Amino acid sequence: MLRKILVSAATLLPFIAISAQAQWTLDNDNSELNFISTKADKVAEVHRFNTLSGKVDDSGQVEIAIDLASVNTNIEIRNERMRKMLFETDRYAVAVLSAKIDEQKIDALTIGETIDVSVEGELTLHGESQPLTLAITVVRLSQSEILAISSRPVVINAANFELAEGVEKLREIAGLPSISTAVPVTFQLRFQH
Repeated sequence: MLRKILVSAATLLPFIAISAQAQWTLDNDNSELNFISTKADKVAEVHRFNTLSGKVDDSGQVEIAIDLASVNTNIEIRNERMRKMLFETDRYAVAVLSAKIDEQKIDALTIGETIDVSVEGELTLHGESQPLTLAITVVRLSQSEILAISSRPVVINAANFELAEGVEKLREIAGLPSISTAVPVTFQLRFQH
């Protein structure tokens, strides 16, 4: 009887392992989400968000949360102004990207293999939601790690998320002739089982 139980357990083990590995969790320490601002028509600067969280579930549903208060422009007064005047983090603390990927394609990757995918998603930011198309390169780093990199920047238009007024406030307080409302965004997201 014990032998039958052990044989049954051994038979089920691969299926249990597959289920346990079906969900991927974002590794914030090894991930980046960057955006570029352009001011005075010709000065471009790269900024980032320091805190991201997220997962890909076993059905391929992706949820990435961006902590807007973690904005990092390398200038603290500018970070504070962006939190208060642009993102209004007291009201809208998090932006969320939702998307659906083909989990079977990801699971089929061998270590070191890369695929390019186009993903339809939705970004919810500042109380507004807009569809996005993401061009992503996915690399399997190991059995327990994948890396998703933007193969093309995603351009976010501030006006689509009711952020144009905030951009104007930032322009005024900084005494600039202009700040672009079109913002290229790139990312490198590492997920682990």
